Order: sequence, then structure tokens, then C-alpha cells
Amino acid sequence: MARLPIIAILAAGLSGFAGLQTPVAPTRDHLVLVAGDCGSAASRVVRETGGQLLSAQPSSDGQTCIVTVLVQGSGSERPRKVTVRVPM
Repeated sequence: MARLPIIAILAAGLSGFAGLQTPVAPTRDHLVLVAGDCGSAASRVVRETGGQLLSAQPSSDGQTCIVTVLVQGSGSERPRKVTVRVPM
């Protein structure tokens, strides 16, 4: 007999029952406004440095991109990681 309430509770949890959850209103802190994308900024940095793109992401201000590239060293030098902040 104890199985029926357990099955009901599991079924409610799996179905996404949100009766006991408190709704959270969206705030401006969770919203990032982006004027464009970082694709062209990343292409420009790769072209200028001759490196290999590691990552490109918008910064928290939504106006610039943080682009990280791996630039090969000359001869036996290790490659170096270069991170630049460029406008979108």
C-alpha cells in the first residue's frame, strides 16, 4: 500500500509539477543585451595575430567581445595564449 503514494510523488516530480516552487521574476541583472555577435571581431583578431581561435564571447557590458587566440611561437618556442577585448 505504501507504494502508491511513492509512485504518485515520483510521477509528479517527473512531470514537472511546480506547485511548491516560488516563481522568480526576471530582473535586469539576469539580462545581457548584445548589440551584435563576436564573429567578425574574432575573425579580425585571428587575421591580425595569425593565431588559432580558442574562444570568443561577449563581455558583460554587451559592447565588447573577449577573444582568446593561440599564437604560435617562432622556432621551438611554445605557443602563447593571447586574450584581447575588442568592440563588437
